[in-house]
Amino acid sequence: MERRHILILNGHPDPDPARFCHALAAAYARGATSAGHTVHRINLSDLDFPLLKTRQDWETGQPCEAIRALQDNLGWTEHLVVIYPLWLGTMPARLKGLLEETFRPAFAFGGEAVTPRAGRLKGRSARVIVTMGMPTLVYRTVFRGHSLKALKNGILGLVGFGPVRDTVLGSIEGRTDHEQLLRRVQDMGALAR
Repeated sequence: MERRHILILNGHPDPDPARFCHALAAAYARGATSAGHTVHRINLSDLDFPLLKTRQDWETGQPCEAIRALQDNLGWTEHLVVIYPLWLGTMPARLKGLLEETFRPAFAFGGEAVTPRAGRLKGRSARVIVTMGMPTLVYRTVFRGHSLKALKNGILGLVGFGPVRDTVLGSIEGRTDHEQLLRRVQDMGALAR
């Protein structure tokens, strides 16, 4: 199996180690490193960055040091893993803000026009892992996986990632199989999928 450079972005804004997203990030990293992949982890809760306020800033502003470091890591990575909890039907606002800051046109499109699937991050795959309180089936059928589709197609796909696979872990607070879920995610890490 080909060894890959993997970046794990833990998109939970709460630094409390009891949050399940932190355990999922650690499990994926364990699986990946045990298989010989090179892993770098970034926790959203550790980052300090401003939120964009204007289109002009998004198009021509200079990113802060934390964002430049994340951009450098994305240039290095061959496989990106994004883990986040579903809050009010979508990703946490700080995670969305981080992605907006990171995927500025100068970085993601080389300053060219923002065109679907024309981003500079082609040739990289991604895995999105979402945790939520509602059942997975309800999220996928009633809510049609809204935030997941937005991230996969409107953000990651737009800047060039593909394929982008997903894992949705529903009813997370009431589940008794957390260890089994962690083993499943660790196995994904070993396969870099």
